[in-house]
Amino acid sequence: MVTQVAIVFLATAVMYAVSLRLFPILGLMDFPERYGLKRARLPYPAGIVAIIAFLGAFILTTDIGRKEIGLIAAVVLLGTVCFFDDRTPLPSSVRLTIQALCAVIVFLTGSQIYTITNPLGGIIKLDSIILTVQAIGPIPVLSGVFTLVWLLFTINALNWLDGITGQVSALSTVGFLMLGCLAYFRNGEIQTAQIAFTLSAIAGAGILFDFPPGKMLIGDAGSMFFGLMLGLLGIFSGGKVATVFLALGIPLLDAVFVIIRRISQGKSPFRGGRDHLHHLLLARGWSPRQVILLMTGAGTAFGVAALFLSTGGKAALGIVLILLMLLLYIQTRNLKPRPWRGPPPATET
Repeated sequence: MVTQVAIVFLATAVMYAVSLRLFPILGLMDFPERYGLKRARLPYPAGIVAIIAFLGAFILTTDIGRKEIGLIAAVVLLGTVCFFDDRTPLPSSVRLTIQALCAVIVFLTGSQIYTITNPLGGIIKLDSIILTVQAIGPIPVLSGVFTLVWLLFTINALNWLDGITGQVSALSTVGFLMLGCLAYFRNGEIQTAQIAFTLSAIAGAGILFDFPPGKMLIGDAGSMFFGLMLGLLGIFSGGKVATVFLALGIPLLDAVFVIIRRISQGKSPFRGGRDHLHHLLLARGWSPRQVILLMTGAGTAFGVAALFLSTGGKAALGIVLILLMLLLYIQTRNLKPRPWRGPPPATET
C-alpha cells in the first residue's frame, strides 16, 4: 500500500506540473477580475487533475462492483458539472440539485450507513423505517436522509473553504490521513484505508502547487470532489462521521455558523460572500499561510485525538471544538480590521 500511495503522489504531482503548461494553451485560466483581484491569471480549474488521478488509481486497484460503480458515476457527474460551473457559473439551484443527485446515486448503489453511535449511550438506528421499491429493493429511509444531508454539508463546506488557495488541499490531506489511519489500524478495513490514503496522496500533491502563493486554482471541481469523498468515506461502514467532524471541525462549524447567520439576515445560504472565518482573519492582517496553518494544525490535533478516544471522549472533544470556534469568532470580530500587506492572495470564492 505504501508503494501504491507513493506512486499516486508522484503521478499526480507530474500531472499537476504538466497542467501548469497545458492549461494556458487550452485557455483554462481563472478570472481574477471577477473578484477585483489584480494579478496574473492562473491555471483553473486544476481540480479536474485530482479527479482524473483518483479515477485512474481507483479503477486500476479496486474490484469494481455496484457500490464502486455508483461512486465513479457520482464523481464523474459532479466533476463534469463543476468543471463547466468553474468556466461559466451556474445557478446555485442547479449546483445543489447535482450535489443531491450524486448523494442519491451513491446511496442507492450501496454506500449506506445504518447506525450512528449516540454520544449519550447506545446507538441511533437509521434502518428502522424501510421503504421497498420493486426496481431497487429495500431502502432505509432515515439512512437516505442522513446520507443526503451529510454529503450536501461536506461538499459545500469544503467548497466554501476554498476562499484561500491551498486551504482545501491541506485540510483534505489531513482528513484523508485521519480516516485512513482509523480504517486501517483501528477497524481493519483495508479497502477503505487504501482509498483514503490514495486520496491523501492526491490532495497532498496539490499542496506543492496551490499553497500560497499558489501557481494554480483547483476550483469547485477540486473542492467539491474532496468534499464528496470526505463525506463518503465518513459513512463507509459507519462510525467515521465523528472523525471527519473533528478533523475538519473548524471549516464544518464555520459553514454551520455562516448558514445560520445568512438565514437570520434573510439571505440565501448558498450565495457567495466574504463572511467566513478565513475572510475575517485575512481582514485582520493574517496571511493566507497563517490561516492555513491554523486550520490544518487544529485539524491534525483534533483528528489524531479522535483516533484514540471513545464515543464519549469524541463528544467532549466536539464541545471543546465548538467553544474554540466561538472564541475565534469573538476574537476576530473584536479586532480592528488591518489589511495584510503581502502580495495579493490568489483567493477563490
